[in-house]
Amino acid sequence: MTAVRVAVLASGGGTNLQALLDALTDSPLARVTCVIANRAGAGALERARRRGVPTTVLKHPDDAAELLTALGDAQLVVLAGYLRLVPASVVARFRDRMINIHPALLPDFGGPGMYGHHVHEAVLASGARESGVTVHFVDEAFDRGAIIAQMRVPVERGDTPDTLAARVLEAEHQLLPKVVLDLAARIR
Repeated sequence: MTAVRVAVLASGGGTNLQALLDALTDSPLARVTCVIANRAGAGALERARRRGVPTTVLKHPDDAAELLTALGDAQLVVLAGYLRLVPASVVARFRDRMINIHPALLPDFGGPGMYGHHVHEAVLASGARESGVTVHFVDEAFDRGAIIAQMRVPVERGDTPDTLAARVLEAEHQLLPKVVLDLAARIR
């Protein structure tokens, strides 16, 4: 059997992509076959190029046909810091095979505008005693798809958005590769 072909969508630096690239090196279950970004300056593109993974920068991220063409023969799609709403027809094409990682325990602290420091600021402002990471299936709304897995991260006394973000990011790097490998085993 061949490894499941994984496409990664990213908008930023690509640390979750790097965690996937590292975890899937020589994996018989899954491999990253393309990286797609909505910004030419996304650091994820350079991370992919260093590993010899083909990249695409979308000219019109809301164009379903352009995104579907870029996804090509992918079997699993991972949104790793992708800050755009995926067109509904693309979601339908990859139903139960498109996942997103979110830096909080959904359903709290999700939805439009809830990304990066906005999430961590909201968690701290709420007085919550824990935050964490959620990997969920993508549906037609931001951060509302069925939850696959979560990892809890305590909010510590004196936390700032930066200190909390750093601990949550460590958890993201652990959880995302595990979920991708679990899903790949089911898809095969």
